[in-house]
Amino acid sequence: MHQKLVLVVVICGLSTAAQLASQAVADPAADSAVSVLQAPPVEALVAKALANSPGIQALRAKLAAAREMERPAGALPDPMVGAMIQDASFPKNTIGQEPMSMAGFEVRQDLLFPGKRSARVTVALAETAQRDAELAALEAQTASDIRTLFARIYALDREQETASAAHELLSLLSATVAARYAAGEAQQEALVRVQIEISRLNERLDDLSTERIGWVAALNRWLDQPADAPLGTVASLPTVEHRQPFVRSPDAETAPEVLTASAALATAASRSRVAQTELKPNLSSAAGIGFRGSKDPVVTLRFGFELPIWRRQKQEPMARAAAHEVVMAQSELRSAQAMVRAESARLEAQWTTSERQIVRYKEGILPQSSLALDAARSAYLAGRGDFETVIADFNLWLEARMELARRESDRFIAWAELQRLAQPARPQASEASR
Repeated sequence: MHQKLVLVVVICGLSTAAQLASQAVADPAADSAVSVLQAPPVEALVAKALANSPGIQALRAKLAAAREMERPAGALPDPMVGAMIQDASFPKNTIGQEPMSMAGFEVRQDLLFPGKRSARVTVALAETAQRDAELAALEAQTASDIRTLFARIYALDREQETASAAHELLSLLSATVAARYAAGEAQQEALVRVQIEISRLNERLDDLSTERIGWVAALNRWLDQPADAPLGTVASLPTVEHRQPFVRSPDAETAPEVLTASAALATAASRSRVAQTELKPNLSSAAGIGFRGSKDPVVTLRFGFELPIWRRQKQEPMARAAAHEVVMAQSELRSAQAMVRAESARLEAQWTTSERQIVRYKEGILPQSSLALDAARSAYLAGRGDFETVIADFNLWLEARMELARRESDRFIAWAELQRLAQPARPQASEASR
């Protein structure tokens, strides 16, 4: 009689634990209400990363440096000032006596061939645009990476929650098997098997904890804070809409990789034009005045140009090299466009599949696995089923709930990457930092 009473109590406790476990998995909001520490919203983490990431700050400084180089690119060389002594009867000092003897100074200004200054300014502007595109791409990638890490941590937290609930379930199941074993209604193998499942679940919990530490450390790297800085529980992911335009047809021409490659091509083309202008000789002008004592001063005006006698060894190879860089930049642009098209197709498929699988798990696999576990448990307690079926159905129940969290994580990651491809413009925080 006492053993039957224990069985009834254990059965009730086991049923209650299963219901609580299912509610905990199905209702993340309820869990977040009692959680001690919750993670900040993902967009708050994105904003913090955009403000604190050392990589982004480095590119912002690089962009600022490129802007500072725009005006110097079109500046003339600094003039040269030199002193002059001309003595017709050297070493005798005949200044003021000989008409050709004089002392004075000369100012020389080197000039660039017409078109060279504007071509150099064009290169400087193109380099600034390229740095700006690189910064936009890094900011978009950072936002995507933060959202991806957030989604992965969400999946781990949900798996840990499910595993903890399953641990309670197994503990009650162990008590059930122990009671039946004591009553002579179960074999020792069942008792050992449930202990093995508890150990495996503890192993899974340890692995999940270690994996979470790694993902949090990766997140903290973007936030520029210590690797062990804690992150609260990620109880839910933001709701994302399936039918947003960037999910349906991301434009390869506006993706960050394509814009960066386009800017690099513009820079290469500008440098090629500069290399062509360098085939033209530079010019030089000078003016001087010499004093001859009591005689009238002498004014000297000079004008000259370079003799490009080494053009085949210097300017022409540089022009050909610049032309090769244009071809390289064109190929890299086509490669970036092809990559974005392929990546967009992959992410669209991942989004669609994840969405479909989430519905399948919520409407089919989850309730069916719960029913299968309840039926197997009831049959075993009634003496009509075997314990192997109970364990198999328990593992199906556990895996279904963990897989749902992974599917939700995959869907959000696909959304984040598609948003990165379709919305390359930097957030307002970047504009304010200029």
